[in-house]
Amino acid sequence: MGNWLAGGSSEGLSGELFDLTSVTSVPAHKLEDFIQVNLTPNEECLKLIDQDVDAISNFLRNSEIPVVRVAKGGSYGRGTVLRGYFDGTLVLFISGFRTFGDQKENQHQFVYFIEQRLKQHEKYNKLKNLGNILEVQLSVQGQEILLKLLPAFDPLCSHENPSSEVYRNLRRFMDQAKVVPSEFAVCFTPLQEQFFKKYPRRVRDLILLVKHWYQECQKERKTSPSLQMLYALELLTVYAWEQGCHTEDFDIAEGVGTVLGLIKQSSKLCVYWTVNYNFENETVRNTLLCQLRTKRPVILDPTDPTNIVGKDDDGSWQMLAEEAEAWLYSLRQKDMSPARCWDVLPTPLFITPSHLLDKFILDFLQPNKKFLEQIKRAVDTICTFLKENCFRNSRTKVLKPVKGGSTAKGTALKYGSDADIVVFLSSLKSYDSQKQERSQFVQEIRRQLEVFQQTQNLEVKFEISKWKAPRVLSFTLKSSLNESVEFDVLPAYDALGQLHSGFTSRPKAYKELIELYRSSDILGGEFSPCFTELQRDFIERLPTKLKSLIRLVKHWYKQCERKMKSKASLPPKYALELLSVYAWEQESRMEDFNTAEGFRTVLDLVIKYQQLCIFWTVNYNFEDEPLRTFLLTQIQKKRPVILDPADPTGDVGGGDRWCWHLLAEEAKKWLASPCFDSEREQSIQPWKVPVVQTPGSCGAQVYPSWKPGLE
Repeated sequence: MGNWLAGGSSEGLSGELFDLTSVTSVPAHKLEDFIQVNLTPNEECLKLIDQDVDAISNFLRNSEIPVVRVAKGGSYGRGTVLRGYFDGTLVLFISGFRTFGDQKENQHQFVYFIEQRLKQHEKYNKLKNLGNILEVQLSVQGQEILLKLLPAFDPLCSHENPSSEVYRNLRRFMDQAKVVPSEFAVCFTPLQEQFFKKYPRRVRDLILLVKHWYQECQKERKTSPSLQMLYALELLTVYAWEQGCHTEDFDIAEGVGTVLGLIKQSSKLCVYWTVNYNFENETVRNTLLCQLRTKRPVILDPTDPTNIVGKDDDGSWQMLAEEAEAWLYSLRQKDMSPARCWDVLPTPLFITPSHLLDKFILDFLQPNKKFLEQIKRAVDTICTFLKENCFRNSRTKVLKPVKGGSTAKGTALKYGSDADIVVFLSSLKSYDSQKQERSQFVQEIRRQLEVFQQTQNLEVKFEISKWKAPRVLSFTLKSSLNESVEFDVLPAYDALGQLHSGFTSRPKAYKELIELYRSSDILGGEFSPCFTELQRDFIERLPTKLKSLIRLVKHWYKQCERKMKSKASLPPKYALELLSVYAWEQESRMEDFNTAEGFRTVLDLVIKYQQLCIFWTVNYNFEDEPLRTFLLTQIQKKRPVILDPADPTGDVGGGDRWCWHLLAEEAKKWLASPCFDSEREQSIQPWKVPVVQTPGSCGAQVYPSWKPGLE
């Protein structure tokens, strides 16, 4: 592995000498080796310690102490043990404790009993009594554990899944007895062990790295590490992985960069889980909301809603934020191409109050101007290349490159935004030729683009995708700000010409498209790139605040997508964009509207997906045949029907093509979100928006025989 892994110095790949006595001196590509060689404990040592802990447990069970079961806690129980020295807890659930009150009143008495019994043991008799806790030091071949022994009440009654009644009782007793929050967190130790057990080994490796770094920071400042802070960092690491990655094989450098980025934003941190408790029960909900509204940072114990483990009582988070910035800077200096951080927000949308939604969008979803300027310059450079250099020695000419996607529409998110560049080629003279020949043009553009990126000194770096799609060339632009935009370059037939003739050229283009659609097996919307300009203009013309609402809805969609990734295919994001536009057009049409009301209306439309029939007549209408007949057929399809305003064959509602029901289930859950609680303690209501449009509602005259579709 190299001497540096055990401390000291070693030469880097470029011949540079690194001081590798500290984790912050390790290059990003060597972090995984560092974990395995320096931080992971010896498995044999852990087995021997397990034997000691089990021996203590068995001895006490046989010593007339009414222990009904035991649970292992601390980093030992969570499986996040660092090599060398670590903490552990052995929780002894006592049958005589039938309430939280019993534990509070009699815990010290049972600590005394346990102490007296263990003093009779020849091996484990060196104890320290701290009142309600006993401590025993265990050591095996250089691996040490300070094991705490705690008698406790078992509110779970040996069940794995707690009921809301458990947390109601906890809240009730705490209010009556005025006890310190988190005093009974030990009662939920089995849930803690269960919570961490489900995460991959690699996530725990990342936890070890973060914890080791924190301990180094404390050592440098000559202060002792806090067990609460260590637990908070473990949870923050889990949160980062869950929200930003959720794959077992991930880049350790990306993970640590994400955690460090969250630490830098500690003043905004609000992290929680709903695996053991949630917002459904009123008492638990009120407890949760009270906790989540306290001063940041907030990292809530996933097993005990009264236990905030991320409190900043001594300025530790500010210190860590400074150290995190220093480590990130070190990683950037040592690696020519530092790993990209995951897209993780420090504050969840779900618990954001309605009056703070606009600030949430501004703080977390709106791309910064510098990044947008970088992207604009890079895209302009590519478009110029495609127009002037690509196919220079070929009969094929680029008629025009057109910018599309969320970046062109003005609805890009701060992270993971997309942009399309549609290349209209002279050789593609029909929809059919586009279908038959686009693959070869994709390959040629890729070859030329790869050469081009090697000769240009751009602010934005290209990462050509390995995915070989016959219809599109995909790549990623990554800026020095660690923000990225995914690009698709799509060859297309210029169906609308140069748009000089305006609206008059569109009936002909749509007529050709409909004829091909009816006579072949193409999917609806397959040729939507031909109408990119119309799609872009449809969204681009909208007020700024409506674009912000679209960003919010897209962020919500991404959260749902991440949650249900492995289950089914969700409807396209574009459908949600169009629902946002429709909701605003039907009710508000004001530039300054209530964002929470708009968001609530979109979710309401998602919930009513089985009734939706939505279309626009800005680019096509019912005046010309055969467009009239085709549109009437389209809007009588199985609901939901949401027609692309630029392409009448593109039904992004899709009937039963996509799993709208999963999205609707999530939308129903979100109705309980504080996003929809007004400052006047009244629930935010949706706008009164019709779920079905008819030709008549658009002022169109249709045949008397026309009947609406499924209502």
